[in-house]
Amino acid sequence: MFTVVVAWLAAVAVTVAAVLFGQTARHPRRRRVRRSGSARLGLFLSLSGPWLALLGAAGAGALTGRWLVAAAWGAVGVVAVALVGLLLKPR
Repeated sequence: MFTVVVAWLAAVAVTVAAVLFGQTARHPRRRRVRRSGSARLGLFLSLSGPWLALLGAAGAGALTGRWLVAAAWGAVGVVAVALVGLLLKPR
């Protein structure tokens, strides 16, 4: 039980770090730049994607009952979504 709690705390920590890292994908508010579709998708994935990946992992853990495995895959999913968002971010 203790291992599962620590794994989920680590997954939440990875998610918070990914969201804070995703803040770098934003442009300053004073510049009104028209973003392309991929840039908007990258911004969405950078800011909201990690939370959605964590929620998906929690849902998978609830459905299967394998909470430790779901936490591990959730952390992997959060990192993957953050990297995709970074690759699509506006330049």
